[in-house]
Amino acid sequence: MVENYSRKEQERLAHLSVMQGRKAVEVSELHAGDIGAVAKLRVTLTGDTLGAKGQDIFLQSLAMPEPAMTYAIEPKTRADEDKLAPAIHKLMEEDLLIRFFRDPQTNEFLLAGSGQPHIEAIVSKLKRRYHTEVTLKAPKVPYRETIRGRADAQGRHKKQTGGHGQFGDCKIKMEPLTRGAGFEFVNDIFGGSIPRQFVPAVEKGILESAARGYLAGYPVVDFKVILYDGSYHDVDSNEMSFKMAGRLAFRKCMEQAKPALLEPIMHVEIEAPEEFAGALMGDLNGRRGRVQGMESHGKQTLIRAEVPMAEMLSYGTILTSLTQGRGSFRMEMDHYDIVPQPVAEKIVATAKRPAEEEEE
Repeated sequence: MVENYSRKEQERLAHLSVMQGRKAVEVSELHAGDIGAVAKLRVTLTGDTLGAKGQDIFLQSLAMPEPAMTYAIEPKTRADEDKLAPAIHKLMEEDLLIRFFRDPQTNEFLLAGSGQPHIEAIVSKLKRRYHTEVTLKAPKVPYRETIRGRADAQGRHKKQTGGHGQFGDCKIKMEPLTRGAGFEFVNDIFGGSIPRQFVPAVEKGILESAARGYLAGYPVVDFKVILYDGSYHDVDSNEMSFKMAGRLAFRKCMEQAKPALLEPIMHVEIEAPEEFAGALMGDLNGRRGRVQGMESHGKQTLIRAEVPMAEMLSYGTILTSLTQGRGSFRMEMDHYDIVPQPVAEKIVATAKRPAEEEEE
């Protein structure tokens, strides 16, 4: 019996072995520095420290590098879908480099690892060990939309049916905010032209319409709305009417406010032998990348650059080809920036433009 200091629990070691390929050769003891194997551990996970009871010698676990490559993962059948999450979480317990998460904007499940061979090994384990088959594909790029100009518009929703009708009327101004600021709503109503209880409905209508996008169905961000005037009807006005008025005003403002697409820009670090530096720099320029700097460490070169995420989805295989398998890279999300007009036109042309839903 030994103690797992990381989890404060007892663990029983049955047989010690050393691995020779797939074959486990039993040994009577392991010394400091040896790499051994033991089967059927109850609570121990990767990074835990085991030892004699009462010693409490805790070894700090290694800092793991962030994943370098991400794929969207789709189960092949409904049965595979039910087994996927438990199987991946089992693999994550033994391999600390795996990341598995859902992108809230694209609603895709994403699997991240240290490279193409690592991701393929995970997929192979899922099939062999947990009988779960999945398909890998490049993840969707989480574009966003924003505005570059100011706008002023009126949203007027009027519907007359038998009995009570619907009436809501609001006037808003829109202006851009700094990148990353999100959304700001200012209530500038004076004199009760819109009753106080209907103001949140106008904001809600604007937010719902912004979430559906204007150009290509991506969320609109980094803008400010000022509600400054409107009118209401004593009988026909209600929250739904003012929510619809807010939507109409938002879409009219978007027509005037110079809408633009935003794309995620990644901070990329590439390490490779110095003889490949020229080819790598040329390739980054072709990917709309902006090289931030280059350092030499002996015969290795480290290149730092900012590159659009859309251009980096299959970079792992390209890097292997350019450096004869001797290069590595890592990247992380840095900021959002405006998509150049020719690229934006292609994205908008292939995307389904959102249609404003009619609500009763």
